[in-house]
Amino acid sequence: MKAENYTGYKGLPPLVGLHTMSEALSRGLTVMDSVSRLKRYHWTAKRLSLIFTSRITAMPVYELKMAFSLHAHYLAEHVECFFNRVREMRQPPYGMDKTPHPSLDILLDEVQNAPTTEALVLGLYEVIVPALTRGLRRHLEEDNKLFDHPTFRVCRMALLEFEEMEAYGQKAVACLADTAARTQYADWLQLLQDLLDTMGDLDGTQPQQERSITPVFSQTPYEYKGYPARDERFRDVFNMGVNAEAFLLDPSFEPLPKTIMLYFKRMREIDVPEMMSSIITETKEKPWLYYKDMIRQLWDEARHAMMGEIGFTSLGIDWKEIPLNITWAYLLNTRMTPRERHSILYFIEQGLMPAKTGKQYEWEVAVSTANKLSELIQDYDWADEVLHARIGRDWIVSELGGQTEAMAFGNEAWSKALGNSFDEFEADKKTEHANWWPAIYRQACTHWGIEPDPKVLDYQTTYRESRPDQVDLVQEK
Repeated sequence: MKAENYTGYKGLPPLVGLHTMSEALSRGLTVMDSVSRLKRYHWTAKRLSLIFTSRITAMPVYELKMAFSLHAHYLAEHVECFFNRVREMRQPPYGMDKTPHPSLDILLDEVQNAPTTEALVLGLYEVIVPALTRGLRRHLEEDNKLFDHPTFRVCRMALLEFEEMEAYGQKAVACLADTAARTQYADWLQLLQDLLDTMGDLDGTQPQQERSITPVFSQTPYEYKGYPARDERFRDVFNMGVNAEAFLLDPSFEPLPKTIMLYFKRMREIDVPEMMSSIITETKEKPWLYYKDMIRQLWDEARHAMMGEIGFTSLGIDWKEIPLNITWAYLLNTRMTPRERHSILYFIEQGLMPAKTGKQYEWEVAVSTANKLSELIQDYDWADEVLHARIGRDWIVSELGGQTEAMAFGNEAWSKALGNSFDEFEADKKTEHANWWPAIYRQACTHWGIEPDPKVLDYQTTYRESRPDQVDLVQEK
């Protein structure tokens, strides 16, 4: 029987449906060719995940902070898959801790150092991500799915998520990179293309072309910027005038208005990716699993912020009217070491585990309102925090000498970071700590069709004297 007419029993697809017989006879990469490409995907995904992460804090556009968090997570999750597949193919993973081609690192360095939002989205989403997806598509088209099926699976799963990144990126470029930006960065974009040409495209399958390469933005090493930047929609970002936790824990207040504070707490978690970005970027020489775990947590915290965004929208409240402050990330990033930051994060996560005051309590508040959205938000927020506590135990507790030592270190570091920042921000005229609560509560009451409770309306507890976990800062000092 000829290949073009080949069929299985009673017409069943041959070769378990992976290929027709004709395809199986005509397709296939050698092990060496497949490994060579996998090494490039591995290196690109590894470095690109850290580039996305490193740019979150100083990225002013909220939506891009969230997208960078997701895309860093997607990339980080596939690094190990590429690495492990190489190990299976008679190829010890020697040399996978360095670039497979010098032009690839220059390309990645150039984009990491892009000086503006417009240049960054162009470099990421119009050059590097499309080159990565292009290579994966070519790999799937040329490889034999039966002979090299494990690689087929690894590439197919990666491509699914990387194509999602590419689609988002195309929209981001269309929204943010106008004609003027394209003109301004035309020569630089050509440099990026020249770099791809010198390495035979990102996957190395095309003819390598000689090009004169002079780096532009990467002539000096990348410098991480830890000051949390926000776009113009965010106002009064040092405002610490409304203590959300004290309100939530006060049994004299009914559950319904507490949902506003839950949404505020969730969306305020923008500052967790802004802070975690600094830990991940400034902590060197850790196993890849450390970065993978931390980037996963960073993405979870970004999800929580968007849960709050959804919550406010459900109440018809414009979140731009609420001071979503940067104070926590600002203080930790600019005044504390990476180890201190991580210990504070772990201490806070452990404090969220007790049933009476932590995540279970927040979930119970949401359930008692009979609002399905609030319940779902808190349900997943609680589940995520349990995972985050485990990540902290894996990576910071042993470094600090054990659970007791880690908790003590984190507690002390947190009070040290906060210091007298409330008064300091006021004295420096960064904020007046205005009480935004009454106006937002009234809006929610209008949505609910109820009259505001005078006692709730009069709430005015601030963060002047206590931390979010209600520890008295005066006593701590």
